[in-house]
Amino acid sequence: MSNFMLIATSILTAFALVVLIGPWGIPALERIKVGQSIREEGPESHQKKTGTPTMGGIMIVIAITIATIAIAGVNLKTMLLLFSAISFGAVGFIDDYIKVVLKRNLGLRAYQKILFQLLISITITVIYVLWIGDTVLYVPFLSLEGTVDLGIFFIPFMIFVIIGTVNSVNLTDGLDGLASGVTGITAGFFTYFAYTIGMFDVAVFGGTIAGGCVGFLLFNRHPAKVFMGDTGSLALGGAISVMALVTGSFLFMPIAGGIFFLESLSVIIQVASFKKTGKRVFRMSPIHHHFELIGWKETVVVRRFWSATALLCAVAYFGII
Repeated sequence: MSNFMLIATSILTAFALVVLIGPWGIPALERIKVGQSIREEGPESHQKKTGTPTMGGIMIVIAITIATIAIAGVNLKTMLLLFSAISFGAVGFIDDYIKVVLKRNLGLRAYQKILFQLLISITITVIYVLWIGDTVLYVPFLSLEGTVDLGIFFIPFMIFVIIGTVNSVNLTDGLDGLASGVTGITAGFFTYFAYTIGMFDVAVFGGTIAGGCVGFLLFNRHPAKVFMGDTGSLALGGAISVMALVTGSFLFMPIAGGIFFLESLSVIIQVASFKKTGKRVFRMSPIHHHFELIGWKETVVVRRFWSATALLCAVAYFGII
C-alpha cells in the first residue's frame, strides 16, 4: 500500500472508530451522569446545554490510539505522539471528573493544571531531545529550504509551545463543533506537511486526528449530543503541538492554527485591559463568545471560524511550495 493510501486509511479508520463508538459511548456517559455544568457568567443561550454529556474526547483519543498503532506501528515518534495525546487527555479527564462528578465547576485549580502540563511537557521534551534531537524548524514561505536551528534554546521553546498550544485549543472549545472542526482542519494541514517532508508515520498520526475530529463532529455539531470536554481539547492540543514540533513545522502554527492564537490573544487582551483600566475590550472572551453577544448565531460563528481556518491553512500551504 502506498504512503498516500496509508494516510487516507488512517483518516477513514479514525473516523469510523469514532462513529462506531458514539452510539453506545454517549449513552454510557449519560448513564454515569457526566453532564456538563454551564458557567452562569457565560452567554445566556448556553444554559440550555446544561446536562449534555461531556468527556466525549475519550472517543477521539481511543480512535487516534488504535488507528495509529494499527497503521503506523510502534516506533519512537508514534509513541511520543500518542503519549502527548493520552497524557494531556488524562489531565483533562481528571479536570472533567472534578467538574461533573465531584460537582466543582472550575475543576482543577489553575496551578494544578499548569503543574501537570509542565511535567508532561518536560517529559516529552527530554525524550525528544535525547532520542530524536532535531532542533531545526522550517521557516514559512521559503519553500522548505529556509530553516532555523534553535540549538539549546529548542528546549524552553518546545515546553512553552506545548503548554501554550494545549491551552489555546482548550480555550477554543466553547461552541458546538468549534474546537473539533478547527482542530480537524488544522490537523489536515500538518498531515500534509508531514507527508511532504517524508515523515509518513507522523502523517498517519495526523490523519487519525483529522478523521477522529470529523467523526466526532457528527455528534458534536449543533445541537451537540456530547461535548469533548477538557479530556478531548487538552488531548488534541497536546497531539497537534507535538506533531508540529516533531515535523519542525511549528512556525506554521500561527498561520494554520491562527484561530487558536486568536482565542488566546483575546483572553490575554481582555484580562490585561480589565486589570489596567477596569474596562473590557470584548463583550466576553474567548472571542467566539464576543461574536455571539454582538448578534451572531452560534452556528454562524462556528462556520466562519471553520472557513477562516481553511483559508489560513491554504495560506500556510503556499508557505510550503
